[in-house]
Order: sequence, then structure tokens, then C-alpha cells
Amino acid sequence: MTLDNLKKYHIILASNSPRRRELLAGLGIDYEVKTLPGIEESYPDNLQGEEIPVYIAREKADAYRPHIRKDELIITADTIVWLDGEVLGKPKDEADACRMLRQLSGRVHQVITGVCITTADTQRAFATTTDVTFDTLSEEEIDYYVKNYRPLDKAGAYGVQEWIGFIGVTRLEGSYFNVMGLPVQRLYKELKKL
Repeated sequence: MTLDNLKKYHIILASNSPRRRELLAGLGIDYEVKTLPGIEESYPDNLQGEEIPVYIAREKADAYRPHIRKDELIITADTIVWLDGEVLGKPKDEADACRMLRQLSGRVHQVITGVCITTADTQRAFATTTDVTFDTLSEEEIDYYVKNYRPLDKAGAYGVQEWIGFIGVTRLEGSYFNVMGLPVQRLYKELKKL
């Protein structure tokens, strides 16, 4: 493995996302999942685009800072869907999910993931943006997806790796894995620099 520089660290993925776990495992890194309850995911109103998920990823990392050991490396992340200068977060309910998918239908939006790599001595944060184009979705397609896949835990009310991605996404410009929630190629490059 080319990430031999990480052998000195006990790596912690601070995320409950099964997709992030799967993606990090794909890099061949041994890691443990550890999450703290009640970490706030709010941000100042003046932040725009990439600033938002980077800010939240840093806030998540800072919650771990008092507990971090010398040999630990913590990876935190946050993903947003950005459309017309507005964040489409996790939907409140099925009606909200349908509303978001109607907004995304036939349009291009950005999926932005902020990642923060934190050790006892250093912290490095970055963002990766992917442009996603959706085909025009019918009401039947939107209803079917929301009822059968219940995307209430996903930013923008969709998972690109699910049915809606198969039938709805016509173009991606950037990292597919970023749209899933972790830009593993960029993360790999950043980890190599440590």
C-alpha cells in the first residue's frame, strides 16, 4: 500500500454514513468508526458554496480535539447539495424530499463535500465539487423513489447510487464518489501528504 505514512496513526472515521465507511474501506485503510452524539451541523449565514461543508467538517473535527490522542488521525466530512445559491440539506419528511427532487429535476446542481483531516498536531481541510445533471423527473418517478427508498438521511433527498441515480442522472462532471459522500481520490492525495 502506498499510504505507509499512515501506519503510525490509528485512523478514525467520524461518520455514521454507511456510504462513507464503504468508500474509505475501498482505499485499503484500516480504520475505526467513532461518533460523538449531538454535534451541531449549523453554519454562519454568510458562508457560500464550498465554505459551508468545510466549516461543518471542521466543527465536527473540533468536537473531537479534546479527546484526540497523539497517535490518532480523525477524518470528518459533510456533504451538501447546492442549487441556485441555496443548500438543499436532508429533507424533513417525504413531502420535503419530493419538493427537493422537483427542484433538481431537469437541472444542473453541485454536490460539495468538505473533508477535514485532524491529528493532535495538524488539521487540513478541503472541499470537492461535482456538477450533477438530472433528467426531467416525472411526479410518478419522484413519488416512487421517495416512497421506496426513503432518502430522508441524504442531502438533496437522493443517493446517486440508488434507483434515482440510475434513471435520473444524465451527466456528472467531477468525482462520482464525492456525490456518494466522500471524495476518496482527493482524500487519498491529501493523506499521502501527511
